[in-house]
This record gives sequence, structure tokens and C-alpha cells, in this order.
Amino acid sequence: MRFLLPRGMRDLEPEEFKNINLVRNTFIESASIFNFIIMEPSPLELLSTLESKSGPAITKEIYNFIDKGNREVALRFDITIGLTRYFVSRRDLKIPAKIASFGGVWRYDEPQAGRYRFFHQWDIEIYGPSSTEADAEIIEFTSVFLNKLGLRNIVIEINSRSLMEEYIKNILKVTNNDRLIDIFRAIDKIPKKGKTKVLKEYEDKIGNDILVKIMEFADNIGSFDQIDKIIRPLGLQSWDEIERITNSLYNKGIINIRINLGIVRGLDYYSGIVFEAIDTSNNIGALVGGGRYNNLTEIFGRRDVGATGAAGGVERIIMAMKHQNLIREHMIDEDEGINFLVYNSYEIFGYAEHLASVLRRKNIPIEYDLLKRSFSKQISEAENKRSKNIIILKKEDIENDGEITLRNLSRNTNTRIKVDKDFEELVKALG
Repeated sequence: MRFLLPRGMRDLEPEEFKNINLVRNTFIESASIFNFIIMEPSPLELLSTLESKSGPAITKEIYNFIDKGNREVALRFDITIGLTRYFVSRRDLKIPAKIASFGGVWRYDEPQAGRYRFFHQWDIEIYGPSSTEADAEIIEFTSVFLNKLGLRNIVIEINSRSLMEEYIKNILKVTNNDRLIDIFRAIDKIPKKGKTKVLKEYEDKIGNDILVKIMEFADNIGSFDQIDKIIRPLGLQSWDEIERITNSLYNKGIINIRINLGIVRGLDYYSGIVFEAIDTSNNIGALVGGGRYNNLTEIFGRRDVGATGAAGGVERIIMAMKHQNLIREHMIDEDEGINFLVYNSYEIFGYAEHLASVLRRKNIPIEYDLLKRSFSKQISEAENKRSKNIIILKKEDIENDGEITLRNLSRNTNTRIKVDKDFEELVKALG
């Protein structure tokens, strides 16, 4: 009998786990710099909570089931909804509340290369009065975080759902709310499906005449000044919102931005500024997406506050880092910190155990051979692991001289070190 994983699932092997931890640690550091409080919402939600955000049709895209208490529950498919539910339940939180999280999510999507049904996201949210300043801080965080990871060729594309809605209502004269939502969904699908398939899919719901015009509008991509020449004559008031956030980002030194009127972020609850961060050196899609979503806090019962935030796909970010050869650089740095302890006699194995424990309690990373293999095999193992230092214990040196040898592989040096009860000289040398 073969024991297999469910379709779309995988084991996180050591290298990939290290990669995820690298992104997680950088995210936590960045969140602390911006003074976000860090927490993790429950991975299991009541199905009714998720449906309040996305409607009953969401069950086709998520893992949901009846638990032993006959309750309809589901695994979270993003982190935003859990953080928003948490915020709404905590009336004691001071406004603005800045909350960050990092964790796994589940989606019942069709598995693809590099895309699984369980993956990781990071998430940041600001809950409070609607303001361009909060939107700008979310985008600034995204820029700083990706820069900390070393990613290059990143462009942040910005649009406004309010602008698109104003254009559809005032210029195209579409006022039906259901039809409006279908238009947003159609625009969001264009990058994945292409215009021809989207036109065919929505011709009955929207009409090709309207779709063609909105596609032409959504095709406008460029600098603020370039798009300003197109939008300003239309008299759309929501364009001022994009002008304010563009100026705010320039004040923050963030210049890798452009306007993309085709960015709408398909989720129905977005209500203002939306953005995506993309790596222009490959076509793996958006690394980060986000925007203002005042509608969601209102659904959960807080009409007095709005929300803005962003989420990033960790595995997709790792793919971009690998493409730019950043993962290999980080991994080499980590491997070079290993210290390996070797011994030439079974009789001093207890001494080796004791020394390793002393060093570990002083936060010095140590590995040693647990199988009591030959001295030469231990040396080979230490060299194969690209250890920074090899601590050599020889029975005769310890008994006769009270000394051990510290071999630094990068400098190719051997240093004899006197040992005392606390191994202070060795600790100093390794520090």
C-alpha cells in the first residue's frame, strides 16, 4: 500500500522550510519597524464568516466541512478575513490599529507548477479612519519589505476602484450594481484568461460594447503624468485620490510606481485604492496585492472605521528570489555559521557531549557525530557541511596538555586552545 498525500498538497522539505523562514523573519523585522502588532488569527473559521465576505459560491474554492458538533466550518483561504473579524471583536483596540500576521492558507484551486492548495501568506492591515496616508503606508511597507529581501526590478502598480466605478457609472452609464461587480470581475480575469475568452464569458452578462470600452480604458498604463493627460479631461473626481497617494509615495522616496487602470483586485469588498507589486523580470504574476476595503469592516458590523491592507504570497516571492539568485546567497551565509565538533576516540565521547552542551547553552551552534564513526569520517562530514570551524578533540591532547584544536576552514588556520571548566577561551574564539 502506498501512502500518498492528498492532491495539491506537499511536504515542506528542509531547504524550502528555510526559505519560508527567511521570508518570515524579514517580514517580522519589517513589521516591527513600522510598529505593527503581530498575531495569527484562527486557521479554522465558521463557514458563515467566510460567506459573509465572499458569498455562498466561495465553497467551490475552499476546504469546508461539518465538524463533530454538526457545525459548518472551513479552513481560512486568506488571513485578511480573520484579522478583520478579530479587530471588529476588540472594541478596546486603539485606532488606528495596525496588525500583521504570517501563516498558512488553504484554497481548493487546480494545482499548477509552483502552486499548491496549501501555501503561506504574510498580511498587514490598518484599521481606522479612511485616509490616503494609511494607504500610502501599506504601499511603503510593501516596498521596504521587498527591498529588504533584496528583490530587484519591482514595480508597484496603483489604481482606484472608485475611479473605475466612477468611469463606469458616469461615462458608460452602467448603474446596476450586479452588472458593475461583473465588470470588475471581468477586468480582473483579463491577465489570466485574455480578452477574447473574457469577452465570450461575459458577453451575455455585460454586453460586448461595454466590455470593449472598459477594456480600452483598463489598457492605460504609465506614469502619473502620462495617465493624467488621459483622465483629467474626463472630469473624474476620484483621480484626485491617485494624485494624493502618488505625491505621498514620492515624498517617501518610493518612485518605482506606475498607474495601471487595469488593476481592480477581483474581490468584491475593495472600495478605494488598489495595488499590486510585480517583478518585471519574470511573468509569475503579482507578488503582493492589496488596497482599501471599507466594505468588509462594514459587513462585520463596524461602520465607523475603514480598513486598508496588503497580502503577499510567500512561495511566489521565493520563486522570484530564486529567479534573481537571492536564495542561494542567503543559504550560503547560513551554512557558513556551522561549527562541527570531532573526536578521535570513543573514550572521550562523553567529553564531546559535555562540551557541545556547554557551547549550545552559550548560543553557539554546534553539531557532532552521534554515530561514533571514525575520526576521518567525522572530518569529512564537517568539511562536506561547509563548516566555519572544526573543534578537534584528541584524547592524548586533552589528557597530556589540556588542549583542543580549533580549525578555521575559511582562513585555513589551526589554533591550540587551553580548556578550563567553562571553556571560556574557546567560547571567546568562536564568538
